[in-house]
Amino acid sequence: MSTELHPEVRAFLDALNAGFPDVTEHEPAALREMVLSRRGPLEAEPPMAEVHDVTIDGPGGDLALRIFRPTTDTDLPVIVYAHGGGFVFCNLDTHDEFCRTIAKEVGALVISVDYRLAPEHPAPAAHDDFHAAVRWAAEHAAEYGGDPARIAVAGDSAGGNLAATVALAARDHGPDLVGQVLIYAVIDDDLDTESYRKFGVGYYNTTKAMGWYWEQYAPGDRNDPRIIPTVADSLAGVAPAVVVSAELDPPCSSNNAYAERLAADGVRVLHKQYDGLFHGFFTFPALSLTGPARQELFAMIRELLGA
Repeated sequence: MSTELHPEVRAFLDALNAGFPDVTEHEPAALREMVLSRRGPLEAEPPMAEVHDVTIDGPGGDLALRIFRPTTDTDLPVIVYAHGGGFVFCNLDTHDEFCRTIAKEVGALVISVDYRLAPEHPAPAAHDDFHAAVRWAAEHAAEYGGDPARIAVAGDSAGGNLAATVALAARDHGPDLVGQVLIYAVIDDDLDTESYRKFGVGYYNTTKAMGWYWEQYAPGDRNDPRIIPTVADSLAGVAPAVVVSAELDPPCSSNNAYAERLAADGVRVLHKQYDGLFHGFFTFPALSLTGPARQELFAMIRELLGA
């Protein structure tokens, strides 16, 4: 690593580079087990007033949701959340702490979605599941204290892709959204941007891995806004956005370019690049730099929601 890094960031990256499996060398099912087995214990999970595990009818069968209600207040803004994991791994449990923290700090009802994973369920299965969950939220969020008139979509990494593509689908097919939150999102499959060239090796999330994720999720034609939002003719009319990127992340350039295109198409955008930080850092609360960054993110989300 030639870039001068915060000592704690360097230590985290060294540990992640040494401990995270090369995803291209494993079958997806085995990879999921490896990723889950290597999760460290969480120091604390914010208590909720209510947590509900719900199963709804999804496009491919049963679709599991986890609903986090931070208080007994009603008419809370609603955030429908898609977890990261390269479209291939992670689940409701891996992002439980982060969703709880969002719910508590933003003051929102958070609905986490256990969408179908690739390669068993290639694109646009995950997109379709996430859109179905958003439609369900519009019809049922009030039963859990949510305000169906204030629904936003959010996600990190691959989940950020789903949030972006569903924001487009919601513009065209409903339901109405008040916001989209894209956290170091996998916006497109261009692996030759400046950030890929600079940070594609040695910074935990690699160019090699990103290419593999895309092959698992969408091995065929990707010229579809349900898969890559930038192929849409226009982004005009989509929900206002929070876009956050991490400097050391290969998709950083694509995130920043997407924020610029949203703004150019007349969409209100709150955009921040976190310099000196890497892909996934928001879900590492043990990193001292994560807490302050989270508070900035939550403030942007509250502004987006008018909360």
